[in-house]
Amino acid sequence: MSSGELYPEIEPYRTEMLKVSALHTIYYEEVGNPRGVPIVFLHGGPGGALSPNHRRFFDPAHYRVVLLCQRGAGRSTPSGELRENTTWDLVQDLETLREKLGIRKWIVFGGSWGSTLSLAYAVTHPDRVLGLIVRGIFLCRKKEIDWLYQEGASNLFPDPWEEYVAAIPPAERGDFVGAYYRRLTGDDEKEKLQAALAWSLWEAKTSYLVPDEQNIREHAEPQRALSLARIECHYFQHRAFFATDNFLLEQIGRVRHVPGVIVQGRYDVVCPPVSAWHLHRAWPEAEFHITPDAGHSALEAGNRRRLVQAADAFRRLRADA
Repeated sequence: MSSGELYPEIEPYRTEMLKVSALHTIYYEEVGNPRGVPIVFLHGGPGGALSPNHRRFFDPAHYRVVLLCQRGAGRSTPSGELRENTTWDLVQDLETLREKLGIRKWIVFGGSWGSTLSLAYAVTHPDRVLGLIVRGIFLCRKKEIDWLYQEGASNLFPDPWEEYVAAIPPAERGDFVGAYYRRLTGDDEKEKLQAALAWSLWEAKTSYLVPDEQNIREHAEPQRALSLARIECHYFQHRAFFATDNFLLEQIGRVRHVPGVIVQGRYDVVCPPVSAWHLHRAWPEAEFHITPDAGHSALEAGNRRRLVQAADAFRRLRADA
């Protein structure tokens, strides 16, 4: 059994920008073994960013690790851009990148929104997926969005919720996502930044079982807050551009043959365990792990250990399978 500790810090052996449309260029990097089994890391948000720690879930002697910033996020350009930015654009970007890198099949690894995108990609291109490791399951259903942004998590975090609510006038509080969307896509730059900071800090303050002050400070950085809030709100206003509210569960039969691992923090307030449970019931072949001492973040000790162990266990998968 793997110890579950993160691998040592590692620098990329390749970093590049890839033009994926007339408007968007995405950043990607590779670490580990250039001849290793390919595994792609999908960050959260949408609109989140890569961290050097994201490279450390994977055995660098075994894996060719591909990490990318999704459209408008992190180092990708233009920052915070909402045009030509849908789930299906991101799915196509993964195919464009896979083909560019000459990869036939890869393991897909993603948490939070990264789990949404991982599943959307996998049900669209099941023949390109060697295995799936998903954490902090988010199916982008209306009730999940409402839980975090309308009412639900507010009962557990009433103090930061008060700050989130304060950015919106009382008359508009029946639909917080819509109210934030109007501000984040409006022309008033001061109001836009105020809304972005309130949105971003609400997420940061609910993401750990024990608050992480460094994470909160990072979410208060204006450019990061703007990119995250604008893109998240855009996706949630449009329900991830899925055809139905239950799209991913309805399509999961397309990947039930794919080796899978589901990791879920018991005290995840951002993406409550009920969604992971529904995925587990729809996809019983996948390993299912509830982490008893973790919230939402992949870097909390219990989640981190389970994710490293899952990636280590997937060393059994062959790239030519």
